[in-house]
Amino acid sequence: MSTTLTLPSKPVMLTRAGWSAFVVALLVVCALAPVLNLVVPEGSLFHMSDYAVALVGKIMCYAICALAMDLIWGYTGILSLGHGLFFALGGYAMGMYLMRQIGRDGNYKSDLPDFMVFLDWKELPWHWVFSDSFIATLFLIVAVPGIVAFVFGYFAFRSRIKGVYFSIITQAMTFAAMLLFFRNETGFGGNNGFTDFKRIIGIAIATPNTRMVLFVLTGLMLLGFFLFARWLVASKYGRVLQAIRDAESRVMFSGYNPIGYKLSIWVISAIMCGVAGALYVPQVGIINPSEMSPANSIEIAIWTAVGGRASLIGPIVGAFIVNGAKSWLTVTAPEYWLYFLGALFILVTLFLPNGVVGLVRKLRKGGEK
Repeated sequence: MSTTLTLPSKPVMLTRAGWSAFVVALLVVCALAPVLNLVVPEGSLFHMSDYAVALVGKIMCYAICALAMDLIWGYTGILSLGHGLFFALGGYAMGMYLMRQIGRDGNYKSDLPDFMVFLDWKELPWHWVFSDSFIATLFLIVAVPGIVAFVFGYFAFRSRIKGVYFSIITQAMTFAAMLLFFRNETGFGGNNGFTDFKRIIGIAIATPNTRMVLFVLTGLMLLGFFLFARWLVASKYGRVLQAIRDAESRVMFSGYNPIGYKLSIWVISAIMCGVAGALYVPQVGIINPSEMSPANSIEIAIWTAVGGRASLIGPIVGAFIVNGAKSWLTVTAPEYWLYFLGALFILVTLFLPNGVVGLVRKLRKGGEK
């Protein structure tokens, strides 16, 4: 009597409906939004204002961070409360380049950034050496968050720090970095940070065309990272990550070393946040140490939880829901925003453990019955 072993089929990256939704999102980002903003006249009901372009572009940057958090928390089971640091490091790398692009158009008509002239600096510090090169800036946007994450993760994971202790250490890391960047002598603009940007690769940054290009690039990067994350979690590598999340000790007994997997996904997640920060700065027009505050890192976790962990699309939805509500409430009732955020997180934790996406899937299954 022979026994037939049936192996599970390889998961597809996207279903037919998923690919259809992806194409629609691509068309909205690359075609519909530019037409509504640049072609449709301002008086029209269908015109997309410059404010809306900046707001959606900013939220798409946040969605990339939430997607990165889902890879490390939703699929690997490691809750980070320090991803705001990686976001800010990418933003500072881009901000340094944008400050050099100002040239002599600053208030002091100097080759040095205005804050350095104000502090009576005579030359650029050593870490500003490559800040006038766009190619070097692109490298630093990836390298700096990646290296910081690798060094921190290497010692943390080798020490087998996990659970709430890991979360606390990551929060302490970003808080320490925030205090460091607040100091004027570090050469990062102190508590004011960088602002008053004028050009990027020689092109005026405040024009509608430039802002739309940044919007489209951000949308393409979000969609690209989404596909990359789908491919990653559907691969053998992704299945090992999920096994580490569910039972790390069994993974070790099966002959896998969890440290390498956790460290690699930690670095990938940090790089994604760094890229998001670099796209965020020219669209918002400012970067300062407050972007490293522990509260910002906690918000990233909230976006992921609200949308739905371990779903990839959930964190993106969560980022849009929470930040859309934030942009509305901070105008209509700013004093109640933090109460709303706290209540939202508690309600989701208690009643929607799988987030908004999990609720939609549950309702859909119930309807099919």
